Amino acid sequence: MKRIRLSEGGGGEETWKLIRGLFLRYFNNPILSSLEDSALVEVASKIAFTTDAFTVKPIFFRGGDIGKLAVAGVVNDLAVMGAKPLYLSVSFIIEEGFLYEDLERIVQSMAKTAEEANVLIVAGDTKVIPSNQGRDIYVVASGIGEVVYPNLSSKNIKEGDAIIVSGPLGDHGACVLAQREGFDFGEEFQSDCQPLWDLVDHLLKKGIEVHAMRDPTRGGLSAVLHEWSWACGVSFVIEEEKVPIRQEVIGICEFLGLEAYHLACEGRIVLAVEEKDAEKTLRALREHPKGKDASLIGYAVKKDKPSVILRTPYGTHRLLEPPMGELLPRIC
Repeated sequence: MKRIRLSEGGGGEETWKLIRGLFLRYFNNPILSSLEDSALVEVASKIAFTTDAFTVKPIFFRGGDIGKLAVAGVVNDLAVMGAKPLYLSVSFIIEEGFLYEDLERIVQSMAKTAEEANVLIVAGDTKVIPSNQGRDIYVVASGIGEVVYPNLSSKNIKEGDAIIVSGPLGDHGACVLAQREGFDFGEEFQSDCQPLWDLVDHLLKKGIEVHAMRDPTRGGLSAVLHEWSWACGVSFVIEEEKVPIRQEVIGICEFLGLEAYHLACEGRIVLAVEEKDAEKTLRALREHPKGKDASLIGYAVKKDKPSVILRTPYGTHRLLEPPMGELLPRIC
């Protein structure tokens, strides 16, 4: 079996062969194929720029892999700021001995996801490091998007805003954890990993006044709501019965003593919208296949101290604590 060698990260002939024989074969476009030190791109208006690093383990999981995760993660960070993703850069840090066929599988997945998101990979870099323990791979990706829908910000959230999620929460975190620990929930239970610009664009074209959007990655719904609470000074009351969570996610959380609201998603959006637009937002989301399970889960309220409160099915209330400590290593 062919494995990646240290020399393929050294910048010489072996590196050129890897770039031309693998990366350009799948990522080829006029900007990237020029192989200059910088990509020359054109953007006509205000841009959004983001960067992220990905270290998921296992690198292949049901519903995706580290490559799909990297492209979707950066695309979604741009999308929730109202920016149409245009260009990505990707860098690979590969341990010596990593299987070439696994690298090719990852690159193919990235190319497919980039095509789905209608985004170009225009720059990149490859480093090979001495093998340590896992013969692993790390991906760093950055993205530029054209801001089509400006003024999305957590600072816009106000008392009375409706909080909506685009689909079931915690699928990615639970799926990766289940696979890592050897739990078998069947092939149908998969990560929600997917690019979401098409869903965001579909929604915002309706003219709905969306105050803020966020993709609930590390720290899940809890992290998003606590960050919003700190940013705008309001609290949130969430109806537990209305939060869509699959039974598989609930099961693994109960077994391991985890909080489902802390689990990462990689293909969901949390939105804050005017209360009067809540039903219109739900209808628009449900028109799209990536938002068909959208749900209104709660509201922003005024409290003396910003907090996140869960109303249980029994009518009682409990504080949802923010994520703390090491939750789930190497989820994204």
